[in-house]
Amino acid sequence: MTPEPDYSEEHTHPLSAPDLDEEEEGGDELYEHHRIRADKGQELLRLDKFLLNRLANTSRNRIQNAIRAEAVQVNDRVVKSNYRVKPLDVITITLPEPPREFKVVPEPMQLDIRYEDDELLLVNKPAGLVVHPAFGNWQGTLVNGLAYHLQNLPTGRNGEIRPGLVHRIDKDTSGLLVVGKTEWAMTHLSQQFFHHTIERTYLALVWGVPKEAVGTIRGHIGRSMKDRKVQAVYPDGEQGKHAVTHYRVLQSFGTAALLQCNLETGRTHQIRAHMKHIGHPLFGDATYGGDKVVYGQRTGAYKAFAEKALEMMPRQALHAKSLGFVHPTTHQQLQFEVELPADFEALLAAWEQYTR
Repeated sequence: MTPEPDYSEEHTHPLSAPDLDEEEEGGDELYEHHRIRADKGQELLRLDKFLLNRLANTSRNRIQNAIRAEAVQVNDRVVKSNYRVKPLDVITITLPEPPREFKVVPEPMQLDIRYEDDELLLVNKPAGLVVHPAFGNWQGTLVNGLAYHLQNLPTGRNGEIRPGLVHRIDKDTSGLLVVGKTEWAMTHLSQQFFHHTIERTYLALVWGVPKEAVGTIRGHIGRSMKDRKVQAVYPDGEQGKHAVTHYRVLQSFGTAALLQCNLETGRTHQIRAHMKHIGHPLFGDATYGGDKVVYGQRTGAYKAFAEKALEMMPRQALHAKSLGFVHPTTHQQLQFEVELPADFEALLAAWEQYTR
């Protein structure tokens, strides 16, 4: 019997999940799960069969879906399933989540599902709900509720910590999340996030009014060297990752403004860090200095109003209003939108009344 080729497989250690109190805002970062180098004596073999032989607890269908969605590359190039693996080829597999060791416990939960079909669903997440289990929040998260709602929800890697999710929003941010219900949907959607073709619109109340009514903020975002729980902006691009936020002033309140923000990338705390960087932190955002009076007089009636407004909504004023993407199977362009939550609406009404 011919001995099996002596492959050398390198299991890399992907970037771990952000060591932050909240989740990431986007989902356009991919993590390398496998790096497999073919042996010098490798015989020509179809890529899908090669991977089926090398990866445990997987199926040919899952492998082919990953290849179709360009999650598998050979020598840093996208190839098809019938590609013939040659000696010393390097095959990499990247997925939207880092590998995890924990199992998700399904929990019954009242979910505000706005759309659902056989491939995906859209959920309107309330502020205060943690998206995924982590230290100190192993239960009562959105993922626990999703696991209960969809008992056969794909988990990616035998119970990976965030089954079905291809992007995240912060704990205290409200709004839309898209969830893949099949392996193909998860992979297809994650590639759209990675290639920045997903349309994401946020509404944000910020301190002050930007000088430009319409603008674009460019600046690499990475963990602050002074505080690991905060993201910093590095304009020179020598640190962090490329990040772009487009904004438009929708309404001015003199010392605050309602903005529409569109994400071109999806870095951790992107909108919060970018707005802080240009001197307009999000209203109520304690992490980035928005939980105190930043613009306007610090005394008298205005100070009293501003402090009361902060008490009305003791969280960052950020809402994921809309999502637009291509459906994984029908290939139709879909667009979804949700209303502002009650606390955000009340906050805007208070500012409108005060400015009048």
